[in-house]
Amino acid sequence: MILKEPKGIFCEMGREKTTVVSLFSGCGGSDAGLVQAGFEIVMANDSLRYARDLYVANHPETDFRLCDVRDIRSFPRARVLVGCYPCQGFSQGGAREPSRHINYLYREFGRALRQVRPRAFIVENVSGMLRSDYAHLLRNQLKNFRHAGYRVGWRLLNAADFGVAQERKRILIVGIRKDVDAEFEFPKPSHGPDGKRPHVTIREALSGMKLWPDGEFNTEPFHWYYMSRNRRRGWNEISKTIVSHARSMPLHPVSPALERIGIDEYRFASDAPARRFSFREAARLQGFDSNLIFPDSAQMHSKYKVIGNAVPPPIFRALANALSGI
Repeated sequence: MILKEPKGIFCEMGREKTTVVSLFSGCGGSDAGLVQAGFEIVMANDSLRYARDLYVANHPETDFRLCDVRDIRSFPRARVLVGCYPCQGFSQGGAREPSRHINYLYREFGRALRQVRPRAFIVENVSGMLRSDYAHLLRNQLKNFRHAGYRVGWRLLNAADFGVAQERKRILIVGIRKDVDAEFEFPKPSHGPDGKRPHVTIREALSGMKLWPDGEFNTEPFHWYYMSRNRRRGWNEISKTIVSHARSMPLHPVSPALERIGIDEYRFASDAPARRFSFREAARLQGFDSNLIFPDSAQMHSKYKVIGNAVPPPIFRALANALSGI
């Protein structure tokens, strides 16, 4: 779906920064992309303490509110509202439980949308919501936002097509307030078959990093479920999806290849040492800058979790550029 109105959502602003309120911000993947595009995050929010710690370490200028979004009664004014509310019941990597309260947090986003009344909003959601038995909940979200006074469109985008060295498909929803005389078109791929550049490979994303970084990767045994599928990609490929569970993190290409020996059963092709991606490598494969700061206020599993749950910054940078016309 493409929204087309007279051009220029923020054209009257010139070089002035576009202000943003960010909800369900996690460790700041979406916001990092917005900042790269020249936007200013005036408030961010999440309920996970280490997500806050990592966010503030890298974006100390932002007013970060560590709490349940339902406890926020007043939101600051902003031109853009963004939200990456969790819908874990529809994640391809988790149990699908559409009745869980967590899958209805879009209503809190709708509450903020009605209060802030931004000119535009961006929402990120998991691709599992496109399943036929859950599609009604996607429709409910779109209806909620339209009733709030917005023209709404959505796309299924793959992060790999925007310079991320990872196969990661997500639903992106963009809305423009109905009284705004503006135009929005979803960005076209910059990488891959439909882009001007090839996909970024694991080798390119991890350039300069140690092959065996001490204390930065999960060393738990590879259990039977881990070995039920091929979790390895080669150096010159894009990575499989980076997940939030340390035990299920994909294999680093330094590991030997996996070979199938039965239905849902794989083994290593040699006895050479194998390991999962480290949390720092996972961040690189998510599209974070190489200088990302990881505070020591939590254990390794929390670092994996917040990175795996993050939005790849290049996706939101591309969306922000499409909004601002920069």
